[in-house]
Amino acid sequence: MNMATFALVATSVTFNAFAQIVLRKAMTVGILPPVQHSLAFAWALGTNVWLWAGMACYALSIGLWLAVLGRLEVSVAYPMLSMGYILAAVIGVFWLGEQVGLERASGIALICAGVFVIGRTA
Repeated sequence: MNMATFALVATSVTFNAFAQIVLRKAMTVGILPPVQHSLAFAWALGTNVWLWAGMACYALSIGLWLAVLGRLEVSVAYPMLSMGYILAAVIGVFWLGEQVGLERASGIALICAGVFVIGRTA
């Protein structure tokens, strides 16, 4: 895999990971009405800036991912999405104050190793 293709993959994965983080933020900002009050819940979500930012990140991620799929076999490209686990965990720790223990960090390291091996076969 050449550097331009890897950069495209990394950018798509980054937008996807940011979408997850921002959507998590959307669900924790303020107090959402109970789901049983569907109109109030829908209004609260529809006017949530974090939700719209997350959806925009997803849209950009999908557009970039289409370009990735035009360059790589899906058996190589799809596992690269796993890099998003790493990025989301790191951002979650620093921005959302989430905890990542030794077991979770070890699992993320194994994912990194697998992505590295797959990337070298491309």
